[in-house]
Amino acid sequence: MNSIKPFDPQLKFEGRVALITGGASGIGFAVARQLSELGASIAIADRNADGMEHAAAQLEGTDPLTIDVDVANPHDAAEMVSKVVVHFGKLDVLIHSAGVGIERGFLETTPEEWQRLIDIDLSGTFYCAQAAARHMVENSYGRIVNLSSTAGLRGGTGRAAYGAAKGGVIALTRVMAVELAPFGITANALAPGAIETELVARMHSEETRRVYRAGIPLDRYGTPDETAFTAVFLASEQAGYVTGHVLGVDGGFLAAGVMHRQGRS
Repeated sequence: MNSIKPFDPQLKFEGRVALITGGASGIGFAVARQLSELGASIAIADRNADGMEHAAAQLEGTDPLTIDVDVANPHDAAEMVSKVVVHFGKLDVLIHSAGVGIERGFLETTPEEWQRLIDIDLSGTFYCAQAAARHMVENSYGRIVNLSSTAGLRGGTGRAAYGAAKGGVIALTRVMAVELAPFGITANALAPGAIETELVARMHSEETRRVYRAGIPLDRYGTPDETAFTAVFLASEQAGYVTGHVLGVDGGFLAAGVMHRQGRS
């Protein structure tokens, strides 16, 4: 049985190595910045070379490793993890934030659009998490946090491919949690709702925003930093007994039913 350490309420990541896919912008970059400030060594993986350079420059006092990766390519995913291990000597944390989105009706979604979302959002999660876990088992420690979405838990118009892929991420994460537990590795998923990111800016029309806000009890979109902090908690040592969980970061969207906007202007 593992010994229980005295509880330390302060999140610390000194000596830990964290890999963040999709780390050049949005939620991924917010996670990278917060982990860096808490002492972790950081590797950022993305397809956006300019974005990674800009992100790395903003992580003051650190020397992050940047990696160009196509997460939908299993060879790329394995090479990415190998580069992190060679550079830092190990890998403790994977935050898989890389992904794409589309707003397209079920009847209008093309086979090409469907396949692209499945390849990047679902298969990419599998390839990256599998490659990371294969290294983590050697050290009997690991934290894996996959970015899903409320679209993977709740039906909505225009989310056929995206919702299916993100729902698959949730099922995959739960299986990972069960199978990796004997190796001291936890696996959890975040289900962000309406978060002010570049992806959401492209996907959400003014009509979409109006409808979304009508269903969010907190009556606003969230921020990347609010979402990132939940990922950081799940990546911490303190979250060692939390695994197989799907944490909604959604302003109450998943909990809401009929709402009366009493007292709201």
